[in-house]
Amino acid sequence: MTSIDLGTLMTTIFVIVDDWYRKQVKNTTVLKPGAKARMSDSEIITLALVMDYVPFPGETQFLGFIRGNYREWFPNLLDQSQFNRRLRKLDGMLENLRRSWVEQLVGETEKYFLLDTKPLPVLGLKRDKRYSDFAGSAAPGRCAAREMSYFGYKLVMLSTWNGIPIAYDLVPANTDERVAAEGVLEMVQHSDIYADKGFISAHWQAAMAHHTGNRIWTLTRDNQHFQHSYTLKRFISRVRQRVEGVFHEIQNTGRNPERLLNKTIDGFCVHIAAFHCISHSTSIASSPFWH
Repeated sequence: MTSIDLGTLMTTIFVIVDDWYRKQVKNTTVLKPGAKARMSDSEIITLALVMDYVPFPGETQFLGFIRGNYREWFPNLLDQSQFNRRLRKLDGMLENLRRSWVEQLVGETEKYFLLDTKPLPVLGLKRDKRYSDFAGSAAPGRCAAREMSYFGYKLVMLSTWNGIPIAYDLVPANTDERVAAEGVLEMVQHSDIYADKGFISAHWQAAMAHHTGNRIWTLTRDNQHFQHSYTLKRFISRVRQRVEGVFHEIQNTGRNPERLLNKTIDGFCVHIAAFHCISHSTSIASSPFWH
């Protein structure tokens, strides 16, 4: 894999983002009254993506790094509070950007996908939740694979075998994995989906096959009447290793999504959207077109 230094990555991401912005947003949006913003939307989005690529714990530390090392690149760099407000307003734009990049990176012939869930804690389990912005949407839950109880959300993600997220959703942590996955599975049709044992259910798998044409493949439990052949079991086990690899990459690329310091739902969702965009941007930046 070709490595990219931070300056090259930042420049490439800005060019890709700004080209998309000029084609899809700037020429189709009515100008708002008032003074023109000092820092462009393209610059804000670029820094949001780069921030989720480098391992700084929060916006303040990251913006301090940019101010100290790349100030000439961003002469109108905002302070943390202003940057955060601008970024939250671009939530929908980030999602549109992500979908645009998915169309570029994933062909219509792609028919094999990985499905899994990931715990995303937002508050301490014993902390008072009554006055939190997350009250009413987040919930207590448990991750059986990691034997971890937490308060927050469950990230449901559908990705290609190369680790490119196709669709994702955030649901309360106590949501059944099969129910949580129904929305993202509607994004693909007549495909083979490989998942873990949390998605075992003959009735649910048959319903999804009827509704979307997708075939859900999971390992079977030892006490199930129907068992896969040895060859199929071995194949699914190898695919599961790929699933774990995709989520391991997510866990260890840039800011850990389990340790985001957001205090509001909007801020949390913005960073999750940016977090998924970064895998697309690095894939585009690593393509031969840019070298």
